[in-house]
Amino acid sequence: MYNCGKIAVIGGGSWATALANVVVSNTEHIGWYMRREDRIAEFKRTGHNPAYISSLQFDVNKITFSSNLDEIAENNDTLIFVTPSPYLKDHLKKLTVSIKDKFVVIAIKGIVSGEDLLCSEYFHQKLGVPYDNLAVIGGPSHAEEVAMHRLTYLTIGCKDLDKAQAFADVIKTDYIKSHVSTDIIGIEYAAVLKNVYAIAAGMCDGLKFGDNFQAILVSNAMQEMSRFLNAVSPIERDPYGSAYLGDLLVTSYSGFSRNRCFGTMIGKGHSVKSAQIEMEMVAEGYYGTKCMTEINNRLHIDMPILNAMYRVLYEQASPLKEIKHLTNLFR
Repeated sequence: MYNCGKIAVIGGGSWATALANVVVSNTEHIGWYMRREDRIAEFKRTGHNPAYISSLQFDVNKITFSSNLDEIAENNDTLIFVTPSPYLKDHLKKLTVSIKDKFVVIAIKGIVSGEDLLCSEYFHQKLGVPYDNLAVIGGPSHAEEVAMHRLTYLTIGCKDLDKAQAFADVIKTDYIKSHVSTDIIGIEYAAVLKNVYAIAAGMCDGLKFGDNFQAILVSNAMQEMSRFLNAVSPIERDPYGSAYLGDLLVTSYSGFSRNRCFGTMIGKGHSVKSAQIEMEMVAEGYYGTKCMTEINNRLHIDMPILNAMYRVLYEQASPLKEIKHLTNLFR
């Protein structure tokens, strides 16, 4: 049975904080990389993250904090990356040590900006991490609910099921159920697309289209996601599982969803820029929309919702006109 060894969390946001709380409760000690020294100092003083989910208290004696990514990478065996996808490349530029022999767990629901690569592809192609040493976390999992210990189902995707199960056991609690899968590509793409569709769901909410149409939108989004996944990775999978449909549903409907909130503001009349400023947090779907559109420009898969979101977010198209156009395409 594989042993995850010493585990470190890389990132300082809400999801990083919620995951760190889970991991540290099941292990004796963790490493934790945060970019800002002032945040680390405040965390040590107060026992909680000063910027995100401050209700979670930590025993800081069980945490080795560092703003030096090399130090964290060298001193730990399993590295959980939980940084927003638009900033992943900048963080990794600070890394000068090899992580080829580390077990890398990706808890990022986005695509590497400027590369149009899944995070697993980026770690494999640019940093030489073997696919057997790469895992992703999927499934409906708002950080706020995990922090409140609400029942959550997570899927760990990895080509090596032994390693996937070892990590699944690390994050298993009385409120987290975890299972494993080899569909790392499908889980990652589903996590990117559900953010795009959640923006569309938010726009419909802001435009007052109603619950009946929201159901039709999400139903068609699931069909669109399935078409894409079957085209890029034609393996046997259950698209109605928690890592696919489950994640789509929670991101499209939940009040905790940043992407739905972002879309709602745009539907209510905010410009894309003003919605981003008011959010004060990253809506991954904004970046995912551009990356997925660029990828699909090569694949030519029928993806009308993705296309509509691209026109609204990047070409200043009218949200109302784009959603009305979709109403004529849906069944």
